[in-house]
Amino acid sequence: MLGKSLIGAVIASILGLYLATLFVPGVYIDGVGIQVWKSLALAGLVLGILYIFIKPIIDLITLPLRLLTLGLIGIVINMAIVEATDILFPSLHIKGLVALFFTSLIILAIDIIVSFIIKKRKK
Repeated sequence: MLGKSLIGAVIASILGLYLATLFVPGVYIDGVGIQVWKSLALAGLVLGILYIFIKPIIDLITLPLRLLTLGLIGIVINMAIVEATDILFPSLHIKGLVALFFTSLIILAIDIIVSFIIKKRKK
């Protein structure tokens, strides 16, 4: 993720997953009431941690591939991290590659916005 702070990454992940459940067909969270929010918060926390700690390592390893594909492999890496979160949380369901792609794009867009807000506040 573009945001370097853990709090920003977690907020972006939670908000991105929430928006994906609202707008992307095939993305939903099992449960009722507070159970949905707990699952969403935990999945967002784990997703944010994966983006902060695991993604930079994967980005470094795949640097030559990033250069060859002009950065398009980054989308695949984001999709893989979101899919890993989907696998870790049985209550989170992302059905199909299209839903996974759009969920990754939503999370990336929210992260850009959150990073921009955090950078503005630091100035």
